[in-house]
Amino acid sequence: MNESGDIVPVAELLRQAKKVVALTGAGISAESGIPTFRGKDGLWKNYRAEELATPYAFDRDPTLVWEWYNWRRGIIAPVEPNPGHKVLARWEKIFPEFTLITQNIDGLHWKAGSKNILELHGNIWKMRCTEEGTITDNHESPLKEIPPHCPSCGALLRPHVVWFGESLSPLILQRSFILSSQCEVILVIGTSAVVQPAASLPLSAAEAGAKIVEINLDPTPLTPYADFSFRGKSGEILPLIDKDLRRES
Repeated sequence: MNESGDIVPVAELLRQAKKVVALTGAGISAESGIPTFRGKDGLWKNYRAEELATPYAFDRDPTLVWEWYNWRRGIIAPVEPNPGHKVLARWEKIFPEFTLITQNIDGLHWKAGSKNILELHGNIWKMRCTEEGTITDNHESPLKEIPPHCPSCGALLRPHVVWFGESLSPLILQRSFILSSQCEVILVIGTSAVVQPAASLPLSAAEAGAKIVEINLDPTPLTPYADFSFRGKSGEILPLIDKDLRRES
């Protein structure tokens, strides 16, 4: 990591902060070994993710879509959080106000111990009734029933995730923008900073006076606006910042 000298000022910045937001993307999960499920990684039985993660695919063949999600859940189930996930879970306990906003649906932040999480794209371990709209947790892997049905009304259950062509939850999105505009520091971790509306959250925070700390393997469109930008793995960089933060605290 060629920018390790910036860790000390970042730790000092965090030491003074009371309101902190972390925005995470696929990069932090990739470090744990979870594929993106798009492109070649998403190919399953000659279907692409973009063909299956849609309401139209589910309406046409819910069994096929659930078989794909059952396969995905099987890949994700044994994966463990990495040191980056664990640092963010620890920080939730030390900052007066710490919110984790994630674009990931894999549940690894929950597994690491984080509790104050806003999941922009839903959670693969939750199901939603297509009739009643009720949301339930389900960690079966493999699933006992494909497609699963609501135990209350018998209607089809669907994955509680945001599919292509669907809108994000307005309540979660509104909360994300409010908290971003109120924070003093926003950490942007493992995200390409191109998928909207999540990509606008750091800029919204900066406009309100927050400092941007970016951690990503490659430069992104956000990099020119970041106050601190680290090239490397969050599972390596976050523990270094945490170590310095604890040394002086």
